[in-house]
Amino acid sequence: MLDHSSVSSALAEHYDLSPSVDLAEQMRETYQRMARVVPPPDWARHAPYVAAIERLKRERGAVILAHNYMTPEIYHGIADFVGDSLQLAIKATEVEAEVIVQCGVHFMAETAKILNPDKTVLIPDRDAGCSLAESITAEGVAQMRASYPGAPVVSYVNTTAEVKAASDICCTSANALQIVEAMVADTVIMTPDMYLAQNVAKQSSKRVVYWPGSCIVHELYSAEDIHAYRENDPDLAVIAHPECTPEVVAEADFTGSTREIFAWVNRHRPGRAMLVTECSMASNIADELPEVEFAKPCNICPYMKKITLEKVLWSLHSMTGQVEVAPETAADARRAVQRMIDISQRQAA
Repeated sequence: MLDHSSVSSALAEHYDLSPSVDLAEQMRETYQRMARVVPPPDWARHAPYVAAIERLKRERGAVILAHNYMTPEIYHGIADFVGDSLQLAIKATEVEAEVIVQCGVHFMAETAKILNPDKTVLIPDRDAGCSLAESITAEGVAQMRASYPGAPVVSYVNTTAEVKAASDICCTSANALQIVEAMVADTVIMTPDMYLAQNVAKQSSKRVVYWPGSCIVHELYSAEDIHAYRENDPDLAVIAHPECTPEVVAEADFTGSTREIFAWVNRHRPGRAMLVTECSMASNIADELPEVEFAKPCNICPYMKKITLEKVLWSLHSMTGQVEVAPETAADARRAVQRMIDISQRQAA
């Protein structure tokens, strides 16, 4: 665990990180990307960190990959590429930089390392975990295989490298149905998100069996929540993530991955929308869609929020937080991830 006081003191010896109205004004162009959701005093506090990180990125030859659930000052301020798990996995195979900083949770950084074994991959906080990734082990995959002999294992990317390595193929929320349908088997095992699996099963021609894991953010939403919001605002567009329960998904106007959610809102431009997912998602697209008013039933992922500007700066300054995956595990995991990417790209062509 990072010692916040020690990190702050060490950084203060090298960078002037005190709030600066002047610097905030100089970086107005960057601020305009998040002005709708980040007040000016907060930007004056963030700007020195953003400036220092941008300088270090150039010196280190680094790129920053940021998930859609990052806070606006990371998503809009320092990220070179943003997206959902599938987009970031693909981008990790395309970047030429020798250093990748993953602003997301640990399994995402592992995935980047799996796909780039010769590059340096940093995660600003090793404690940025994931309830789904922690819900299953390679032994759990073996148990599922024993219960359903011959059934291929489709594991969500929200898993450890060991679980990926024990699986036949990976999936994301964006391509889960596509991947399941591509399996040459009548029964398909999905791990570890039971709600994603149940939602896929409703659309799939396959028999889908699953591990009983769930996301601590998405499982908090209920159909009763959606009913209550609709009663107060009948014109509200409700857009849900497929890690929500099937009952919530049934109440939504649209269900999709974070990438698909953005595309749907961008295409339909509802007057008011509620994104039933991690609450930073609405904040990060608000400035791009000023005509849409977002209701925010704010369930926060405590793991995603462990990634801060200070921690990103420290990781680039000290080059600590390097992610390593054992070569034999990485090789098997890479096959599962690459197979997912290949199917997704082939069917999209």
